[in-house]
Amino acid sequence: MKTYDEAIDYLFNQRPAFERQGAGGYKPGLQTTIALDNAYGNPHRKYKTIHVAGTNGKGSVSHLLAAVLQSQGYKVGLYTSPHFVDFAERIKVNGKPIPHNRVVEFVNDCQQQENDLNPSFFELTTTLAFKYFAECDVDFAVIEVGLGGRLDSTNIITPIMSVITNISLDHTDFLGNTVADIAREKAGIMKAGVPVVIGEAHDELRTVFADCARTVGAQVCFAQDHDEIEDVEPGALSMELTTRSHGVISCQLTGTYQAKNALTTLTAINVLKEIGVKIDDSAVKQGFATVCTLTSFRGRWTVVNDTPLVVCDSGHNVAGLSCAMAQLNTLKCEQLHIVIGFMADKDVESVLELLPTGARYYFTQASTPRALGSEKLAEMCQRRGLLGDCFSDVAIAYETAINNAKPKDVVYVGGSMYVLAEMFAHIDAKHD
Repeated sequence: MKTYDEAIDYLFNQRPAFERQGAGGYKPGLQTTIALDNAYGNPHRKYKTIHVAGTNGKGSVSHLLAAVLQSQGYKVGLYTSPHFVDFAERIKVNGKPIPHNRVVEFVNDCQQQENDLNPSFFELTTTLAFKYFAECDVDFAVIEVGLGGRLDSTNIITPIMSVITNISLDHTDFLGNTVADIAREKAGIMKAGVPVVIGEAHDELRTVFADCARTVGAQVCFAQDHDEIEDVEPGALSMELTTRSHGVISCQLTGTYQAKNALTTLTAINVLKEIGVKIDDSAVKQGFATVCTLTSFRGRWTVVNDTPLVVCDSGHNVAGLSCAMAQLNTLKCEQLHIVIGFMADKDVESVLELLPTGARYYFTQASTPRALGSEKLAEMCQRRGLLGDCFSDVAIAYETAINNAKPKDVVYVGGSMYVLAEMFAHIDAKHD
């Protein structure tokens, strides 16, 4: 294995990978990850970890926590998925992606140690992240769950704090058909004696989480019980939060739904301080104000152009997309253009009910076998009065929308993180 591209090809195409194969690439269970971790000397035990799960918002919360810890002066590892343009985005230390040569070295080492484990893409990637963080001697690593919680490869860690952002129906084939079933799977990251912060849970889910925490012996804290955020002033480039503990905070994440993620994060910060982690108010303010800059975070209500206004968002299930559509409805424009594409294994029919009928659509598909074909998507949308044209290439769909849009129009790109990934790759290539 000589090149980075060859290493990435091995990880994605020679190993089971859920992101490319869907159900065929999903490999639940911890045995293989534990075996790999043992082979590399249990690197995850060499630094403190924070574990973040949830249906929506776990990426935003993970990046906010990492940014605040960085602002305090800690060396911080951040493991998230999926990536937008480059695999290395998944594994960062103080916002900088893992060097390509380190990925190549790891893959070469894995190939030399071939055995009967047959590790999946995510099992190998998780091991690489844990190993790299140890080699970098990080103080903390913020670890985002890949899928679910209980059987996710990341769940071999014993963190100093766990966070579960929220629960909605997603990945029902693997996690359960009800929100209560999914909540129990995600509650599987709870550990004895480790405090857990729940971002959003009402009625039945609150009971589920409380019961799970009591069973394992974890202290649970519900963010919604704390009036930490007193006022929210949304804006195009930043969101201003008036908080009880930290005064006025400017947040670089601008989607109105980010107020919920901010509350979860601020609650988690208070818990970290209670267990002895030094975090000053100035670090909280700097981390929130520069989270995208510090961690290279994008894809959550990200403005990529001003005239016409172009916004992208990775919300792809009912809960996530409904938040994005609610904010989109607050924008004034002469014509709304929507570039949209979905994964075929999602509940697309339910999501389509959220899309506005007055927009001009550009139906597209990401270049992955999991993608729903643009023509099939167009047929489904037409039955709901959503009209537009089909594009088999995301970049062409995006450029067509931009060329059609007038200065006072708005262009929205979304439906899938994979659609955004190809749009970002196209934009980055234009700027190089």
